Amino acid sequence: MGYKLKQKLAPVIFIGPFLIVFAIFMLYPILYSIVLSLGKYRAGNIVFVGLKNYQYLLTEGLFYKSLLNTFIILIIQVPCMTVLALIFGCLLNSAIVKGKGLFRMFTFMPVLIDAVSYSVVFSLLFSENGGFVNNILNVFGISSQNWFSSGPLAISVIMIALTWRWTGYNSVIMLSGLQNISNDLYEAASIDGANTFVKFWKITIPQLKPVLLFSIFNSINGTLQLFTEPNLLTSGGPANSTMTAVLYLYKVGFKQFNFGIASAGSYILAILIAVLTFIQLHVTKED
Repeated sequence: MGYKLKQKLAPVIFIGPFLIVFAIFMLYPILYSIVLSLGKYRAGNIVFVGLKNYQYLLTEGLFYKSLLNTFIILIIQVPCMTVLALIFGCLLNSAIVKGKGLFRMFTFMPVLIDAVSYSVVFSLLFSENGGFVNNILNVFGISSQNWFSSGPLAISVIMIALTWRWTGYNSVIMLSGLQNISNDLYEAASIDGANTFVKFWKITIPQLKPVLLFSIFNSINGTLQLFTEPNLLTSGGPANSTMTAVLYLYKVGFKQFNFGIASAGSYILAILIAVLTFIQLHVTKED
């Protein structure tokens, strides 16, 4: 084999294994799901039905309800979590805090716990009979609440669980951005007579903007794909009040075996995420 031929084949040899794995485990499932979204799965065969799966979903009330529930969680939980993550990030970055390494570890630990385990723990914490939260309420003279039989309460439990798990993760992201802000900016502002609030609003927030947006985008995309917590804590109940979009698609695909409709719904959700991401990037971009 000539030297020039070896040079030409070398890149193919190195990237070939990756391309093969990518084609088998990524490209093929994507193409197959596109075909499946345009058909109906019957007895191991796909019967082509065109855009009927998409038309069905666009007229399905429960699908819209699942999207609404997802956006309710997104609109309330993501801003609350982001604010808490920013506060914790600032505290962890503070020079007056001692043992910051230990606090950082404890702050980040919730995300290391698998979703199934912590969902089970939260179901026990908010249990109607003997749950820790209801016991605390009883101490203050408040009657026990049936957290999983009321729509607003059930969706609140999901938001609390999500906030507990992901606040520390986003705090560490905020901390990485805070540590890259030069102290010279704060010293110059102090010389000019700026107080703590002015320094935070005029220096910290603008300098932290890229990291802050990254955290928000990740949180929004993660919330739009929310599945584990509502599935384990409430199973989408009561009365579908906590049914999220991905949980709805899961039940349609693996409970009702309508894989074509589930595939079509996943692409509608993917397009929705892409549109929201484009809007976010367009609104927040620098001049």
